[in-house]
Amino acid sequence: MSKTSSKNHKALDRAASGDRYWKPRSKAWVALELAALVAALAENFYLPTKQDVDDLPYRVVLGAALVAMAALVGVSALRGTRLGEKARERLHHYAQYILVLVLVLVAWDLLTEKSDLLPLPFFPSLAQVLQIIAEDYQKLLLSTLYSVRLLVVSFAIGTASGLATGVFLGWYRQVGYWVFPTVKIMSVIPATAWIPVSMLIFPSSFGAEVFLIVLSVWSPVAYMTATGIAGVPRAHIEAALTLGADEKFLLFRVAVPGAMPSIFIGIYTATGLSFATLVVSEMLGAKAGLGWYINWAKSWSNYAAVYASIVIMAILFSIVMDLIFQLRDRALVWQKGLLK
Repeated sequence: MSKTSSKNHKALDRAASGDRYWKPRSKAWVALELAALVAALAENFYLPTKQDVDDLPYRVVLGAALVAMAALVGVSALRGTRLGEKARERLHHYAQYILVLVLVLVAWDLLTEKSDLLPLPFFPSLAQVLQIIAEDYQKLLLSTLYSVRLLVVSFAIGTASGLATGVFLGWYRQVGYWVFPTVKIMSVIPATAWIPVSMLIFPSSFGAEVFLIVLSVWSPVAYMTATGIAGVPRAHIEAALTLGADEKFLLFRVAVPGAMPSIFIGIYTATGLSFATLVVSEMLGAKAGLGWYINWAKSWSNYAAVYASIVIMAILFSIVMDLIFQLRDRALVWQKGLLK
């Protein structure tokens, strides 16, 4: 049997056994990843710069990434430990992705500040973006806190109201008959289309922003919750009835848990829509927030600041999605191995 065929058989065995790790554990990719980080630092240090840029924040980030990667390599050397196994899995799993990402950063650096082939202000280098974050961190931090406050309040209200609406729609046929068509229509209308209405109804910009984000969250959560509850197998309901379950038990112990996969799909969809609505809503008249910061920076043609706020928003979105994934894993622990 050839070496390639043997690797394929091992990969199939891991997949059949439910092992979620599937990337090749090759030390060559890890070595290339470390070499790429070193090359990116060397390129930024030694090649002359044609743009006025403070490269210190960029070099600090690259250096921190190199140190973190080297530390991960050290931890992965701990054989026979759970920590070492997790470190090896992460190290090998993301090695190819990080390698390509670093090469893209090097190309970006060469095309912008090193050669000026992509001119300012439309194509700032990553070093300039990080420079803005370092210099204007107070305003960016305040804007991030404002956006987080708005997002948490709106997302909580939208999710709670969406779950309640979806439960009624999916469980009570008469309610679904009258309300479900309205929810379907609302789900295809962007929340930002209601901006004129929100500005008329709410006296403050904060109230209008909350309304728009709540609307963007409520619709997909309600729709998917109703669909999930309506799709619970009838056999599960009949089995619970045979054991003497009442309506409350059927709803909260059978229907809602059975609809959880659909509910989380609605929450995933709502998360992306809420961030998109957040940016637009904060441009209505807010005095702080990442959307406001983007609008403010754009008015000064400071595109490095625009990209800086986008980078922060992407990090914030990743954190929120990771929290939702962890909540999903806890709520659907009985489905472990089926969702990954």
